[in-house]
Amino acid sequence: MFTLPPPTRFDLRFAVFGIPVRVHPLFWVIAILLGSSSRNLTDIAIWIVAVFASILIHELGHALAMRRFGQHAQIILHLSGGLTVPQPVAWGSGWANIALTPNQEVIITLAGPGAGFLFAALILALTSAFGGSIIITTILGFIPIPMAGFPNGNAILNLLIVSLLWVNIFWGLINLMPIYPLDGGNVARHIFAKSDPLNGIRKSLWLSVIAGGVVAVVGFIFLNSVYMAIMFAFLALQSYQTLQGGFGR
Repeated sequence: MFTLPPPTRFDLRFAVFGIPVRVHPLFWVIAILLGSSSRNLTDIAIWIVAVFASILIHELGHALAMRRFGQHAQIILHLSGGLTVPQPVAWGSGWANIALTPNQEVIITLAGPGAGFLFAALILALTSAFGGSIIITTILGFIPIPMAGFPNGNAILNLLIVSLLWVNIFWGLINLMPIYPLDGGNVARHIFAKSDPLNGIRKSLWLSVIAGGVVAVVGFIFLNSVYMAIMFAFLALQSYQTLQGGFGR
């Protein structure tokens, strides 16, 4: 599910800031599954644009942080969202991989959701500067999510703004959950491994199992998202299977 998809002749290819990007055709499927329940084609198209832009910005955060530490990367958007894949760098007459420290790995990992939060803050600032309004909505009764729009303004623009904020803030927070292979799970792995080199990774896997199960239940019962429930149940099971395979013993 989170492995590197092979290239196809239908891939969309381009570059941003010199970073190569490849969009697998199945990415557009995930863009629809992630949340738009509308049957209106315009609404679906706006949602797809918001998901595409948001995930690309997220992966650019990882890639630019890698570049800061001398590591080249490429971005691949696919069925499970996005991946930022390290690339070998020229070394003498050959190629070599960059060895990163645990702290650098944590910075690179957090740069993804960080880029999304900065993008959301920019959207809120621009909306406010041009006379829009900002409201605070809550998810599950206690998670505050700022939303913005223009009262009596263009419906398409308002929907785009709300969709961009929703993806970058809500899914940014979800991505920080300590679940493998999400960014929060990778950060937890580095923190646990640093504090407990012998059993740290195993502890992070157990945390991933528990957190994945909780998010799956919350997604199904409180957010009415079957896709979210299936995905996080799968991630929890994947972590459990890794544990049963003897990882960390």
